[in-house]
Amino acid sequence: MTQTRQESPRQEQENVYREGTAGATRPFAPFEWMIALRYLRARRSQGFVSVIAGFSFLGITLGVATLIVVMSVMNGFHKELLDKIVGINGHIFLQATESPLTDYESVVHQIDGLPGIELALPLVEAPAAASTTNMAFALVRGIREVDLKRLPGIAGHVTLGTLDGFDKAGGVVIGQRLAENLGLGLGDKIKLLTANGTQTPFGVTPRSKVYTVTGIFQIGMAEFDNLFVYLPLPEAQAFFNKEGEASVIEIFLTDPDRIDAARHVLQDHITRPMIMTDWRERNRTFFDALNVERNVMFIILTLIVLVAALNIISGLIMLVKDKGRDIAILRTMGVTRGGVMRIFLITGASIGIVGTFAGFLLGLLVASNVEAIRQMLNRLLDANLFPAEIYFLSRLPSVVDPGDVFSVVALTLVLSVLATLYPSWRAARLDPVEALRYE
Repeated sequence: MTQTRQESPRQEQENVYREGTAGATRPFAPFEWMIALRYLRARRSQGFVSVIAGFSFLGITLGVATLIVVMSVMNGFHKELLDKIVGINGHIFLQATESPLTDYESVVHQIDGLPGIELALPLVEAPAAASTTNMAFALVRGIREVDLKRLPGIAGHVTLGTLDGFDKAGGVVIGQRLAENLGLGLGDKIKLLTANGTQTPFGVTPRSKVYTVTGIFQIGMAEFDNLFVYLPLPEAQAFFNKEGEASVIEIFLTDPDRIDAARHVLQDHITRPMIMTDWRERNRTFFDALNVERNVMFIILTLIVLVAALNIISGLIMLVKDKGRDIAILRTMGVTRGGVMRIFLITGASIGIVGTFAGFLLGLLVASNVEAIRQMLNRLLDANLFPAEIYFLSRLPSVVDPGDVFSVVALTLVLSVLATLYPSWRAARLDPVEALRYE
């Protein structure tokens, strides 16, 4: 006679499970999605779990949106400041060495027409005091009318007056903020004072002269709109005792990114000794500080997303504990450990994916309208949230970089998926016999 070996209840349960797995369905089957999405719905018995899931969703949404907005504003700062600084100051600067720059016409002639050179202009540049009933510091720049009309930072930004006849008018063109600070309008008089005046037996005496305001410009950068005063080149040479001489030759390039190639071309064609610098050397500290601030802000704000991802972990762990009986029943019905893991993976990843998508849309919406939002908040709060005197610019800039947006979205999706792995693995390792025994 053949004896039948009595199997324990645990062995019988495992046999049932093995038989069920033989006909296991394919990964990410519709029933896995159905169960996972049902677990996302709020129920009275799972209220606390649903609250955690909601906070995780909000955290990821706000984290992604904040990252996109902040990175866009930082990009806007970088672009606007670069455009304004370079647009009025040029890309390459040539200064005389060994002898004064009295042959600037010859040097400009050597530069004009070289590959990559858009504009070369001689300037007389010196500090001075500008006064009416008030007094302000100014940087006076002597320039020819033909060059002033081609200067990227000035051309198209004259709000009052005209540049026509600038050389013959003998007046000055000043920035909008300087005009406001000194209470000046078109046709008003402004006095310029310099310490480097006439040489006398008792030393150098200050020099002052009154000029008529013939034009007012607004670059959009508060620092420059409050600083620059443009004089005709011959008048500036006479005022600063630089008869027939220029202080610097500024060069604008067609492609600022090819500045090294342009420097090599200039060195090969300029015959007199010159000191050559470029905008990177003059503003390196400033733009390095902007890049450091941008990177630090990215790291700090990423912590928001990380905290939200940790909330997903805690929420899923609590959901696994709450759904122990359900998991055991699914296992006895033939659902594999991989199937259980995928169910909870879908549940947690759905929070991250939907939150990321919502944050992506919210971030683009805010970043595209950040200046309008600033103006609205200024009116509602009766405050200036972006003072131009501190931030250099008269408006809050924003430039959405697709590369930055992709990095933020990809980082958030990766963190969201990684956050679901451990809770899903714990759910898959749950022993169905033990789970049912203690229910």
